[in-house]
Amino acid sequence: MFNIFGSKPKNYDNLDGNNFRARYQNAPKAALLDVRTAGEFAGGSIKGAKNLDVTSSQFQQALKTMDKDKEYFLFCRSGSRSGSACDMMSKEGFKAYNLAGGSGAWPRE
Repeated sequence: MFNIFGSKPKNYDNLDGNNFRARYQNAPKAALLDVRTAGEFAGGSIKGAKNLDVTSSQFQQALKTMDKDKEYFLFCRSGSRSGSACDMMSKEGFKAYNLAGGSGAWPRE
């Protein structure tokens, strides 16, 4: 009735690796964001990704200058931080997708 203990609905999509990749590659205006720390990003990332650390103070500032007409495809190591980032972004009016399972779920070529 009141769903007191249930989870809140998400305003973003959690996608498995294959669907995430396919939607990213077919989106006319898309950005691939690695929301891990700069150190994690420097250790390797998905080709073409830009780093925007969700745990840094710059994340909220960056949202103010980002194009809301783009679709944003976010990932981290496990999918947790990128899910939080997707939640923040969707509340600000962005269309965001989370790579469920994190960077390890990205299909290998």
